[in-house]
Parts: sequence; structure tokens; C-alpha cells
Amino acid sequence: MDDIDLIALLPDMAAFVHVVEAGNFSAAARRLGVTPSAVSRQVQRLEQALSVRLIERSTRRLRVTEAGEAVCARCREMTQAASGAFEAAGQLQATPRGLVRLSAPVAYARHLIHPHVPAFLALYPQVDLQLLLLDRLVDPIAEGVDLVLRVTDQPFEGWAARPLHPVGHVLCASPGYLQAHGTPLHPRELATHQCLHLGESREDQRWKFLRGSERAQVSVRGRYAANHSAVRADAAAQGLGIASLPDFVARPWLDEGRLQSVLDDWRFQPPAYAGTAWLLYPPNRYLPPKARVLVDFLVERLAVS
Repeated sequence: MDDIDLIALLPDMAAFVHVVEAGNFSAAARRLGVTPSAVSRQVQRLEQALSVRLIERSTRRLRVTEAGEAVCARCREMTQAASGAFEAAGQLQATPRGLVRLSAPVAYARHLIHPHVPAFLALYPQVDLQLLLLDRLVDPIAEGVDLVLRVTDQPFEGWAARPLHPVGHVLCASPGYLQAHGTPLHPRELATHQCLHLGESREDQRWKFLRGSERAQVSVRGRYAANHSAVRADAAAQGLGIASLPDFVARPWLDEGRLQSVLDDWRFQPPAYAGTAWLLYPPNRYLPPKARVLVDFLVERLAVS
């Protein structure tokens, strides 16, 4: 297919993206200001050009095929590039405006990003923010996300990255639990305690520690496991055991005295959710002003100098 044929298909690609996002031809047609039959013809023309079925049609619903999902991701990238071209030309440079979609892990988003949202919205009245609380890795292009926040040792290869701060972990228990069961002085003593862990894999029960050049590993157990840090914090405060918690989750409980940290002279090395908080986005994608101001805002509020 030569460039002339490809250019002729660009409107059909954009219409296909609208159909997928809207869920049906009628809603997509209302967005585009045309008839449903016109949109249907555009999608059929794209299918013929690609020699692949993109949508399975029925009288009640439509289903995007596996090939359609892959094609839609690329077509969406095209529409986003077109939007970026207008923004790069300066049409939106004067005043950041529009919707920014940010994906972040559940606990991090709840404890560290959400408290700053009112200030950000007040500072940029023409910018809307959608915060997606997801612990899974998000593909920003395929899923239409502007920014992705991940906690990892190293930013993913091929991504533009802005570091915010290191995320540490602490072990905590209630004063009552420690009074009743004793305070561990060495990681190996945790084997005799009730330990609150994620419970998602066996590796979650292999707690590793570092102190200088000394390393320690202990297999822990407990009657209660939960894959949400706020739940583990509350369980620990109620005396159910020693919990592993991200430092930003543990801090309010420690400040209030409802939890006490243990093994402070050791560095706990969790199997996941460790390292540095990074703001990520594709390096070859124009970052519009609405997303740029959010990046700068979060760096100012959260980064450790």
C-alpha cells in the first residue's frame, strides 16, 4: 500500500477508534456528526484494505476481534499523534486544558497522589484529571493513558522517566502485640511470630533483610494475609501480627502511636513494590501541556531533593 492509499484511509482509522471507544456505530456517529451507516462503511472499507475482520457484528452488540484490538491500538496512536501535532504547534500552549489520565498503583495513588489533587485542580482550572488506581502495568498508547507511575528499581527501557522519591518498607506491629509476644531483635525471630504478608505468591512469605554486608532470610507465616497495604496496617493495629508496609502507608500509624516499627537496624527487601517512584511516558510521544504541568506539579510536591 502506497502513501496515497494510506492517507485516504486515515479518516476510516479515526472512525474505527471512535466505534471501539463508543461501543457501537450509533454513538460513534453522534460523536462524528454523521450517520451510523456512514461510519459502518468506513469500518468496512478499512477491513477490506487490511484484509482482516476488525469487528464481529450482530443485531444486539458488536465485538472487537483480536486483530481489531491490535489495529485499534495503532489507530489510537495515530489520533493521539494528530492531537499532539496541534498542541505542538502551539494551539494549546498558552493555557493547559483537557483531560489527563494518570495510572498509578492503588496504595500510592490513594496515599500520595489523591491528597494533592484539589490543589492541582485549583491551580489549573481548565485541566481535568482521571486517576486510574491499577496495580498492573499499563500500556499508555494502547489504553489511552498520558502518564504511568510505577515503583521499580529501574525505569522501563524505552520510556521517558522522571524520578520522584525512593519507596522504603518497614515492619510494624501494635504496642499490644509486641508486649504480648515480644519484640524481635533479629529477622530469624520472625519465624515464631504472626506475620501479615501479601499472600499473592510463596515469595511473599520469604522476607529478606540487609544490614551492612550481612544478609538474612526468613520464611514467615501468619493466619491473615492481605494484598492491600492499608488492610495490613489496620490488621496490625488490631494486634493480628507484624505487617510489612510501604513507608508512606505506615507513617500516619507510626505518628499516632498505633503501630511501632521493629528491626529498624535492618533494611527490609520486599519481593515487589520496591525501589523508586517514577513517572513514565513514551519518549517518542509529544507530551502535551496538560500532562506536562501534572508532571511538574507532582515532581514539586513529591520528589525528594
